[in-house]
Amino acid sequence: MAVFLLALSAACFLGLGFVLQQHAAQRAPRADLLHWRLLLDLLRMPEWLLGTGFMVIGLILSALALNQGEVSLVEPLLATNLIFAMALARVLTRQTLGRSGWAGVLLLALGVTVFIVAGRPTGGGAPASELRQWLVIGTVVGLTLLLVSFARRLPLFEEATLLALAAGLLYGLQDALTRTTTQRLDHEGLDAVLRSWQPYAVVAAGVVGLLLVQSAFEAAPLRMSLPALTAAQPISGIACAVGFLGDRLRVTPGALAWEVIGLIAVVIGVVVIGRHPALPGTTGATGTGDSPEPVGPSDRPPEASTDDAPEANTGTGTGISTGDPTDTG
Repeated sequence: MAVFLLALSAACFLGLGFVLQQHAAQRAPRADLLHWRLLLDLLRMPEWLLGTGFMVIGLILSALALNQGEVSLVEPLLATNLIFAMALARVLTRQTLGRSGWAGVLLLALGVTVFIVAGRPTGGGAPASELRQWLVIGTVVGLTLLLVSFARRLPLFEEATLLALAAGLLYGLQDALTRTTTQRLDHEGLDAVLRSWQPYAVVAAGVVGLLLVQSAFEAAPLRMSLPALTAAQPISGIACAVGFLGDRLRVTPGALAWEVIGLIAVVIGVVVIGRHPALPGTTGATGTGDSPEPVGPSDRPPEASTDDAPEANTGTGTGISTGDPTDTG
């Protein structure tokens, strides 16, 4: 029960943090996209700092959950952060949840439940060989680099989705390495942890993932990035846990079928929630809440200042667009 409470609490803080971070990041200069100066600019925004504080609390709680439970159990629970993000965004945008919103919430909750019940994640399996561990890590890092490279050639809206996918892959890997680090801390002490490479890889994955996800938040509305981030992280985390941490899932034909169905329901639920008009968007020139035309790679300004950042929506008095005002899901 403690693992469930810790993971759901972590999801709550992460969801709230993501909404506040995106609300601030959309006002950053577009020229900062995928540059480290983006983080420096965001550090001057109180709203972003508050969102980052929530995210840090969520990461600490998720680390505690990972220390007590298997990654394959904790990751699906962390995916519920989108529900908490929806709750905050609903307050800010004053949108009702509607049928589509409730359908997404139900699919996400059922998917998590089905996966956990069918898979019965357990730990205690023999850790993989060093070669297999590096193969899994190399695959995740390679996919991340490919997504970022391909994203740079797309319009900003599509780029945001791929950047969020890349960040989700890194966050899943970070969760698996966090589990390794906390276990070593429990059994071997702080000195052994500081002499191993895993904690430094955790920090590196976190920092690079933060840059990717803030760039995604800056490039497009939250609904273009957060669903991709939320869907990719548990899949990556579970793959890493089974791949080299020794986590075990039931592998009978029936169990595997239900596990796949559960993960598909999680992904569909995430996408449905992400498309709900309550999630923040950006405003077009008409001020109707419609998204602006996608910007291609050639349209990126070579230089920009804070004055060039996209204007926040003034139609609701919150700085966040409600999307199509006639769509209540």
